[in-house]
Amino acid sequence: MASDPPLPSSGSASPEPAATPAVATAHPSFREALRFWTKLGFISFGGPAGQIAIMQHELVERKRWIGQERFLHALNYCMLLPGPEAQQLAIYCGWLLHRTWGGIVAGTLFVLPGALVIWALSWLYVSHGDVSWVAAIFNGLKPAVVAIVAAAVLRIGSKALKTPALWATAAAAFLAIFALGVGFPYIVAGAALLGWAGHRVRPAWFPVGGGHGSSKTHGGGAAAVSAPRAAIDDAAAAHDAVAPSWGRALKVTAVCGALWAAPIVAAGLAFGWGSTLVAQGAFFSKAAMVTFGGAYAVLPYVAQEAVATHGWLTGPEMLAGLAFAETTPGPLILVLQHVGFLGGWATAADYGLSPLLAATLCAAMTTWTTFVPCFLWIFLGAPHIERLRGQAGLGAALSAVTAAVVGVILNLAVWFGWQVWRPVGGAGEAAAWNWFAVAVSVLAFVALHRFKANLIAVIAAAGAAGFLWNLFG
Repeated sequence: MASDPPLPSSGSASPEPAATPAVATAHPSFREALRFWTKLGFISFGGPAGQIAIMQHELVERKRWIGQERFLHALNYCMLLPGPEAQQLAIYCGWLLHRTWGGIVAGTLFVLPGALVIWALSWLYVSHGDVSWVAAIFNGLKPAVVAIVAAAVLRIGSKALKTPALWATAAAAFLAIFALGVGFPYIVAGAALLGWAGHRVRPAWFPVGGGHGSSKTHGGGAAAVSAPRAAIDDAAAAHDAVAPSWGRALKVTAVCGALWAAPIVAAGLAFGWGSTLVAQGAFFSKAAMVTFGGAYAVLPYVAQEAVATHGWLTGPEMLAGLAFAETTPGPLILVLQHVGFLGGWATAADYGLSPLLAATLCAAMTTWTTFVPCFLWIFLGAPHIERLRGQAGLGAALSAVTAAVVGVILNLAVWFGWQVWRPVGGAGEAAAWNWFAVAVSVLAFVALHRFKANLIAVIAAAGAAGFLWNLFG
């Protein structure tokens, strides 16, 4: 899509002194966006909370490509979908910036680096069995991710929690998932219902967005200067809208559905409909439809089926894949690629292929059927979600969902922080405090939150510190 021209600001008049109208940030070129999505694929550590935090920091705050309200609106929708919400958010943001090709590039590059790393680690695991050097590097990265998530909770919370009712919603969501173990879909549904009903009774309690960070003014001279508006913000919503239609919906569904099914059909024709490739394609396609609530919600189901029913790998091998996915860039659900790889390695003789080739084909099949559906959900639903932005009831419901998401991200930060600072020992009891990890988290948080340090520099420094600590500490 061609870059949209900057839109003139419609800022309200000020009696004294007149504020300089906010100028929209230049719309990024496709090449600029391509560079960013490539970088994001290599630094997207920390599971969904860390990845959402990185996109919030880079897209909304530093580059100002997407406004805060548009970003939260997209995040709310992605939280309602099955599959990895962080990748879906990347697809949505790419679609906002450069439509279909922007979404394709963003979603693909979000997954590709991590998929290549998981493939390499899975091969090393089955070939050599010892990948402890990976843990050495990521001993520093994991506590840095805790700091990234904590800083994101503060930033998103300060922008999304505008009323005491929204603060209470966030607190209730945190307690529900942290203390009571309530499922994520129920929390989101309850928050949406609360926001919709609450807005009808007390509209001020559950407002419909507003309060953009980009409209603040700075300085106090004769004329205040407004901060730059985002390239894609509320003012541009009508200008860059895509009209949904039945024809478009059928076209998107047909193309994405055909791409989704093509490798499974090809595998059936080439290797037989009872092959491991076809079984994995069908199984992980089904898993992609029911993964509400993130990777941890579906992992018990996948582990039981892959280990006990299909025999693709063992329990310890499944745990090794989870460790790889937790400490490498990309969505946590990439652990499924490790499952596919080991399943192909174990059944390579069935097709007369080398173990590495069979494992690579199965890993590719698993990754394809896991992530291609995400493009369908976004390309099909995003125009409708954008069209509904102006409806007060829906806006209030999504404001409450945003508040609940803040509570859920806080829960992820607490859970992840506890795993890093005081990991569970072999007997299921908490180990001693990892004071090195605590120190790295504190220093990274201060660098990011207080000194606004470069995110990549913080990640690189933390990784180097972890490696050196493992070597000399």
